[in-house]
Amino acid sequence: GTGGFVLMLAFGLSAFPETQKDWRRQVDYSATFLDRYGNEVGRRGILHNAAVDLDEMPDHFIKAVLATEDRRFFEHFGIDVIGTVRAIAENARNRQVVQGGSSLSQQLAKNLFLTNERTLERKIKEAFLALWLEANLSKRDILKLYLDRAYMGGGTFGAAAAAEFYFGKSIKEVTLAEAAMLAGLFKAPTKFAPHINLPAARARANEVLSNLVQAGFMTEGQVVAARRFPATPTNTSRAYAPDYFLDFAFDELRKINPSHHAVTVLTTIDVGIQQRSEDAVEAVLRQYGAEHDVSQASVVVTEPEGAIRAMVGGRDYGASQFNRAVTSARQPGSSFKPFVYAVALENGFQPNSAVVDQPTCIGNWCPKNYAGRFSGRMNLTQALTVSINTIPVQLTRTLGRETVARAAAAMGINVPPKPDWPFVLGAVDTNPYEMVGGYATFANGGYHVPPYAIDQIMDAAGNVIWDRKRDAPPKKRVIGAEAVGNLNAMMRNVVVAGTGKRTQVPGVPIAGKTGTTSAYRDAWFVGYSGNYVAAVWVGNDDYRPMNRVTGGFLPAIAFQSIMAFAHQNVDVKPLFGVPFEPGMGPTAPAAVAADATTPVDASASLLTIARPRALSSRAAGVLMSIADSIERAPPVKPRPEAANRPREKRAEASGLTPIAGDGASASGGLSTLR
Repeated sequence: GTGGFVLMLAFGLSAFPETQKDWRRQVDYSATFLDRYGNEVGRRGILHNAAVDLDEMPDHFIKAVLATEDRRFFEHFGIDVIGTVRAIAENARNRQVVQGGSSLSQQLAKNLFLTNERTLERKIKEAFLALWLEANLSKRDILKLYLDRAYMGGGTFGAAAAAEFYFGKSIKEVTLAEAAMLAGLFKAPTKFAPHINLPAARARANEVLSNLVQAGFMTEGQVVAARRFPATPTNTSRAYAPDYFLDFAFDELRKINPSHHAVTVLTTIDVGIQQRSEDAVEAVLRQYGAEHDVSQASVVVTEPEGAIRAMVGGRDYGASQFNRAVTSARQPGSSFKPFVYAVALENGFQPNSAVVDQPTCIGNWCPKNYAGRFSGRMNLTQALTVSINTIPVQLTRTLGRETVARAAAAMGINVPPKPDWPFVLGAVDTNPYEMVGGYATFANGGYHVPPYAIDQIMDAAGNVIWDRKRDAPPKKRVIGAEAVGNLNAMMRNVVVAGTGKRTQVPGVPIAGKTGTTSAYRDAWFVGYSGNYVAAVWVGNDDYRPMNRVTGGFLPAIAFQSIMAFAHQNVDVKPLFGVPFEPGMGPTAPAAVAADATTPVDASASLLTIARPRALSSRAAGVLMSIADSIERAPPVKPRPEAANRPREKRAEASGLTPIAGDGASASGGLSTLR
């Protein structure tokens, strides 16, 4: 027991530095966010404000919240021991989580200081911070903060904002039926949000009314009218909002810290790519999640110069506002290796430089390959294509551990100055935001530009008060152009003939790298074209191993779907330093021949393209040559017997449809099409 208490104390103490921050500070920006084309996509700031005092909130609303969330709130010391024991017993009896044991103080501690990760460490921190809140704040202060800070669905934070959003009225004016519906949102705001699922919201409100009676706060007679006439929200539909991205953009706004507090922000998001990214995440998790024991995913898509076009921080924003794309700490596995190869190419190695895959040890650490065997002599391109583990270790031993670490840090990866040796194979903590920024260095020719969400900030009058082109620091070259070109050719081969085959997009040159960590806890694909860079991660919040999910499987499927959609109706750009052959498909002839006997993978067609693809370059070239041939051909003289027939009749006889307008010709029609 003593040992357990000491361990809990060690976990708990690590959370207390968060209390030294200015966590009481209210959000003082009211921001309207626009997408890259100027369309409004959401708001932040004003939805967090809480101008209604606790005494002004209806008594029946306060009672509904306490009856549902924490009936003994005014009696316990921050941890409801009785409620916790009851929840443990119920969960054990049902063999699943059916009740939560967290007190209202614990929930507030999580909202203020922690994330939504379901881990034992977080629960211990939550308990200690709840005790800290109870020691430093009054019960009324804790309750007020909870009602002001909790996420209530629809992009709203706090009861006052939720009442305005769902019912178009002040929280002071909500009826008992409306109060019950609002109180039901604290458990699962997305599941029970009335603008998404009104029947579920009403059923949940009915449970809240029963809780009021069971807790002794009201009688059945007092709630019967609210049962018979449930609340009806005035806002039953809501425009789409990319909430993870908006949270990130709002944080970026606060870092920029403009002098005006009511602002309009022109962001970089492309709503089409954003929605496709969300659909791709949901599709792979719905189809493969249960079978392969994977529950979460995150995505970041940028352009090579850093503009974020999509950000998916998790499967369900309503269930968890923790942005896995930006704030998670996951290991990238082999998707880290390109940074090692980039340093090697910068220091005199070439794609065809000979290396030997052989047993390699540094002290007691002897890394092995995924297949469990060594392949002998090969070149750098082959080593990267099949993701050999020993070669990056040998390269780093030659180049110097600190040299590789500095280069990776310069490209945006959070690597310590002198990391442990396994960092070479991806044993570092990172996230999709950092990885997509690092790979953008390869896509743009060697410059590091941190991914960004904001292009311009305007005041209430529409005047530009901050402009990225004018006010942001200039980009900085971190790797030479020749080394980048060679690396891009090598990374292209990973997609053509290596572990990234599932990511191929017809007509688009893609380069990238898979990554899979030990015990299948993390799976990645990070890749790029001349137009876009994308990082996809899948895994579990509690670091539970997946069922043999590799970077070339689920992340690759999602990546391919996103990139295929993003490249529709755009001018496809070549990879930096790699010759672009428009007529080529996604694979080289040799790769096709080598893969001819491989059965077709049904999963590759899991996510179909919603819009028709643009005409391929090869097809366009064929049509152009036909048009040119027709234009150069001499005119065909009509036969005498057909010369006196009307034009329409001659067309019918030949099976052609006449072209309206005098003087039209076949060549004119094709020229118009061209």
